[in-house]
Amino acid sequence: MEKYTNYSSVPQDNNIRGYSIANSSLTILIFIICLLIFYIRVLRKDISRYACDVEEAEMAGNQEETGWKKIHGDVFRYPKHKSLFAAALGSGTQLLVLTVAILVLGVTDPFHLHRPGVFVYALAIVYALTSASSGYTSTSFYQQLEGRRWMKNVLLTGGLYFAPLFLTFIVNNTVAFFYEITTTLPLGAIINLSLLWVFLALPLLILGAVIGKNSVLDFEAPCRTAKCPKEVPRLRWYRRVLPQMVLAGFLSFGVILIHTIEILNAVWRYKIYTSYGSMLIMLFLLLIMTALVSIVMTYFQLAAENHEWWWRSFFCGGSTR
Repeated sequence: MEKYTNYSSVPQDNNIRGYSIANSSLTILIFIICLLIFYIRVLRKDISRYACDVEEAEMAGNQEETGWKKIHGDVFRYPKHKSLFAAALGSGTQLLVLTVAILVLGVTDPFHLHRPGVFVYALAIVYALTSASSGYTSTSFYQQLEGRRWMKNVLLTGGLYFAPLFLTFIVNNTVAFFYEITTTLPLGAIINLSLLWVFLALPLLILGAVIGKNSVLDFEAPCRTAKCPKEVPRLRWYRRVLPQMVLAGFLSFGVILIHTIEILNAVWRYKIYTSYGSMLIMLFLLLIMTALVSIVMTYFQLAAENHEWWWRSFFCGGSTR
């Protein structure tokens, strides 16, 4: 790898990566400043006003409320399909921890991930080890939402990402076997991966769930939830799920556009990607940008008097993929 990266014919894109990181950092900084100014000038007084009971807030002002002020008693109402939502949150947390761990291993390179087969096994082992974070996050959040069937939630968390992934892998590997492709995994390797999930990933998933169930704290909303939910008004087409997902994904994808091109070149065997440090930095920048965009999209939704924001924020944040 040292000979490859130092070879004169290999194009070096260090300056491009540096410019990309600087440009993304500047964009995020401007975005944060705009949000802070908006929060200080517009939202701070309203939030402090409604940080009390619903009835007291309604008696405090005689003027007609509009936008998110009208539905502040419904904002913290629990989402629909809360078990699935908690499972998706737990699986996402595991994938985030997995990505960070793989990038850290790529930066330090203790196992020489560029060698054939090493990266795949490292990915499988780290995925199994990070199952505890998935079980902990999913079960603790599910318990905060007053869920009762926590074991069912654990099984849903374990299979939500792994089952489609394993099914896709079996189909692709079967097709590769019939076409006699050299990258086909043998039956012994598939059995080893299955045993790794059964005897390591699954116990760690249950262990994390038990810890999350026993250490969970009660959910405390800043204001009391109204007894009867308000009806969600009919939204215009640009305020619906798909247009907002496209806008949120476009803004976040602009942060990692240049690095995505390099990664795709490596995926299609055009060249070998070695800049794990830059990728780790871009990952954190992407997380910050995704959080900011989700905040903005959630505010737009609440301003349209739509209090069902839980799933919408999840879809907008994940639309970058």
